[in-house]
Amino acid sequence: MSPSAAAATDAAHLDVDALLDDRGTSVLVCCGSGGVGKTTTAAALAVRAAERGRRVVVLTIDPARRLAQSLGLTELDNTPRPVEDVGTGAGGRLDAMMLDMKRTFDEVVEAHASPERARAIFENPFYEAMSSSFSGTSEYMAMEKLGQLRSRASVPGGDGSEPWDLVVVDTPPSRSALDFLDAPRRLSSFLDGRFIRLLLAPARAGGRAYVKVLSGAVSSMTGAMSRVLGAQFLDDLQAFVSGLDAVFGGFRDRAETTYALLASPGTAFLVVATPDEDALREAAYFVERLGSEGMPLAGLVLNRVQTTELPRLSAERSWAAVVHLEDLEEDDDEDGTAPEALSRGDHALTAGLLRLHAARMRRLEREQELAAGFTADHPGIAVVQVPARSRDVHDLAGLREVAEHLGATG
Repeated sequence: MSPSAAAATDAAHLDVDALLDDRGTSVLVCCGSGGVGKTTTAAALAVRAAERGRRVVVLTIDPARRLAQSLGLTELDNTPRPVEDVGTGAGGRLDAMMLDMKRTFDEVVEAHASPERARAIFENPFYEAMSSSFSGTSEYMAMEKLGQLRSRASVPGGDGSEPWDLVVVDTPPSRSALDFLDAPRRLSSFLDGRFIRLLLAPARAGGRAYVKVLSGAVSSMTGAMSRVLGAQFLDDLQAFVSGLDAVFGGFRDRAETTYALLASPGTAFLVVATPDEDALREAAYFVERLGSEGMPLAGLVLNRVQTTELPRLSAERSWAAVVHLEDLEEDDDEDGTAPEALSRGDHALTAGLLRLHAARMRRLEREQELAAGFTADHPGIAVVQVPARSRDVHDLAGLREVAEHLGATG
């Protein structure tokens, strides 16, 4: 074993099955950069947990449709849908859903505003833009949906059981995957901003106080804004912010509660990466960010790792064999005694296979070096490796195969 390979194995093994079987774990968050197989990993974890007896709901925030296809569903939306073909012999079950930011926002308004106020909010021209494209809304709604799922999980069903005892979250494929950790802070900053306080002054202070608030310089400022933006624009904006005040006030409290849930021992974060430089650099960012936030990191899933059935045939030995075959071919051609096998290209085929093996071993060695470097920089981070597959995962059988590797004992 090379020094880099030995270093790569120094990391503690991540016991995924023990994590899934631990009934104290109620939220499992998968995060990582794009293109590392995070959605597949989340789905595989959910399937394995369900088939080991957990009642699981998997929530994807990634807009890709791969999760639905892999689970055998025609579509995913904001409502948890049962995955019928998951084995339930151990008493588990699996539901799957995809965050619909707009629908979740609607649900928040409907749940925390009177029908009249909700209708006014929905009809306000600012609502459509904010509920579908306002910066940070997806992170706010991810926090809201996670809080909703955990609240539902604590309510017994008709048979006395809880709907779910594990929520698996597949986060967006970028550094914004952890932006939802900032949701309470950013929301508070938004709500407590000077401009928002100004717009909320009439609703919070009443008519007479409103006159005082808008006196002097403040009145001049709003007058100037009305001339620039238009009086109707400012009135619509003021009515919209006023209507959302009570709704957002409650959401801020719930977001802070969900943030506390994420930092609790009942939550486990898994960072997913592939063994290449860029993905591991992003993985390091996630590990360090989670550490700075005090979030419970379970470990690293190193996905699509190269493997070989011939570990003793190194790249160097493969290339040496290729050179030897080429020398033989040249010698046979010079004296005119090339054997019949050579004329059929047997040496050429062997040399080609050796070249492919040498390139694969070079890549494997490079991956081991990168993994060793990550382990050295982040000692104590448990790791589980998932071998690269020859084809994409597109069904439950493929997810179960990935899950088997995740549950390997190391």
